[in-house]
Amino acid sequence: MTGYETSLPEDGVFLGRAMANGWPHPAIVTVRDGEVFDITSKQAPTSRDVCEHADPAAFVRAAPGRRVGSLADVMANSAATAREPGGAYLLSPVDMQAVKAAGVTFVVSLLERVIEEQARGSADKADAIRADIASLIGHDLSKLKPGSPEAAEIKAKLIERGVWSQYLEVGIGPDAEIFTKCQPMASVGYGADVGLHPISTWNNPEPEIAVLASSTGRIVGATLGNDVNLRDVEGRSALLLGKAKDNNASAALGPFIRLFDETFSLGDVKSAVVRLKVEGDDGFVLDGSSSMAEISRSPEELVAAAIGPHHQYPDGFALYLGTMFAPAKDRGEAGKGFTHRIDDIVTISSDKLGALVNRVRLSTDCPAWSYGATHLMRDLAKAGLI
Repeated sequence: MTGYETSLPEDGVFLGRAMANGWPHPAIVTVRDGEVFDITSKQAPTSRDVCEHADPAAFVRAAPGRRVGSLADVMANSAATAREPGGAYLLSPVDMQAVKAAGVTFVVSLLERVIEEQARGSADKADAIRADIASLIGHDLSKLKPGSPEAAEIKAKLIERGVWSQYLEVGIGPDAEIFTKCQPMASVGYGADVGLHPISTWNNPEPEIAVLASSTGRIVGATLGNDVNLRDVEGRSALLLGKAKDNNASAALGPFIRLFDETFSLGDVKSAVVRLKVEGDDGFVLDGSSSMAEISRSPEELVAAAIGPHHQYPDGFALYLGTMFAPAKDRGEAGKGFTHRIDDIVTISSDKLGALVNRVRLSTDCPAWSYGATHLMRDLAKAGLI
């Protein structure tokens, strides 16, 4: 599995899910001294149940387990192109949780969203629009606080120029954008193929951190995510957000949830740097990074926008926090910008969360989503776990 990172930080408490041919149901797993252990039990038959515990990290540490294999072997076997029959492989670390995402949370990337909309899905027009808007309001918006008087002033300038956008409203206005990325059980994990809708010709990965919140809104851990995005589809109309964001295998999470404990906290999430690498068969390499220190709405604010008296999640949720990285590097012809090609390898990494690696395919060529919540519940019931 050349090019795939298969390691985790040595410290920390990690929660994941794994499967193998012949297993009666997906297993809840953790990592101990470089080995993967199955800790599935009646107390925690699902990832959701672990996250509902008063102290998820303490629960995972104390849980008895059955050795599955070495972490290196399980991660190596998780690549869709390299799975051995009978070998364990990683799944998305979430199961019953809703999978939500926050958009336009980095003001410094707001311009790209406005450009995306103004270009109406055309990469050719993006550079000219980018230069026009930047000349009006500058490039550095990192100090701008959404909902502030300063933000309102910038918004007014853009409206006067005729480039008002719904992205401005959620990027610098008082209300955050929270949308559904995929259904529970539909996300894919480390090593899996990620999918692009076949109609798209302008698309990109979105390297993000996703936090895990319990049913009470308490943030209990974090993982890495790829919020696969169809820039041409979303640029045509905001009402096509579902088509741009929610397709077969278009939501990747993993490799594991790192649970909060004395070695990892929300402060680490806020200071994390999220790195992106895209490697193509054509020899193209794209590198980039996002600094979570530049997020314009805190993880707590975003979670509060998702859950509260206005909306409940009895199984908790994963929430992608957004990205400041919108790749504009030309791939091929000058001025055409970046878009994926089939078989790209996308690596999203952060020092305290490891690396999430996926291969890019068309959604129609990725394994169809066929194992849902009812299948899981029936299999757990047969095993006497619920």
